[in-house]
Amino acid sequence: MSTARLASIERTCKVLTAAQVEAFNRKGYHFPVRVISEAEAGACRKEIETYELDHGLIMKTPYRNKPHMVFKWANQLIRHPRILDTVEDILGPDLLVWGSSLFIKEPNDPAFISWHQDSTYWGLSHPDIVTAWVALSVSDIPNGAMRVVPGTHLKDQLPHKDTFAENNLLTRGQEVAVEVQADDAVDLTLRPGEMSLHHVRIVHGSEPNRAHYRRLGFAIRYVPTYVRQTEGPRDYATLVRGKDDYHHFAYEPEPRIDLGTEEVAAHKRITEEANKILYRGTDKVKG
Repeated sequence: MSTARLASIERTCKVLTAAQVEAFNRKGYHFPVRVISEAEAGACRKEIETYELDHGLIMKTPYRNKPHMVFKWANQLIRHPRILDTVEDILGPDLLVWGSSLFIKEPNDPAFISWHQDSTYWGLSHPDIVTAWVALSVSDIPNGAMRVVPGTHLKDQLPHKDTFAENNLLTRGQEVAVEVQADDAVDLTLRPGEMSLHHVRIVHGSEPNRAHYRRLGFAIRYVPTYVRQTEGPRDYATLVRGKDDYHHFAYEPEPRIDLGTEEVAAHKRITEEANKILYRGTDKVKG
């Protein structure tokens, strides 16, 4: 376990208790944390669905990844004080958002997420990385809530294989190439406006949505400023709290308007650079 995470237990916590931070370090996850109201979550969902009326399902567009670069609601959410206070309890006060992604499953949708570790293809230098998964709708067992296998983040990086399976929501359809003790998995069920936190190396996945209602989640990837990219010459992030004494990442521009010309152009340029890292070693060029 890194000294950075051990030190977090000694800091004065803002949201989590010292016992909850210790449990996160031991188990690799924590839930639920109320971060916005159900009404606020509904407003975010309405923004997504308003976009979809004119453009189709957002999961089939480039804006499912790094939506915080083109939508003001998403940019505000990655900076929400309640989210940042909670993540700071684990990672410390100097925080970057390295990425964000929408994970939406339609009713009776075969889409799923295979057992995997987030860290496999990200190319980041340290495992001190936390994903905040914010529920914009109910996330329950029928509609395919995230499942985690406690303690697997302590196993270091596991081997994975790429499947590029049609209904897999992951970049490369990657799945761990070792047996997963699925009987030990915990379902991270959430109400709208609640979030879960999980460690970058915990083995996790989710089942298809077998319900008659959508599941909408917004995953935000937080990293301390000392983390750097090791697999590419240039990478981008957004400073959301504290100071950056390292400057390992170029900064992403904050959107002034939704889907503005400059915002769309910057999103295209930066996500294309990110995809070179995520798809390295394959013949894929975009997600």
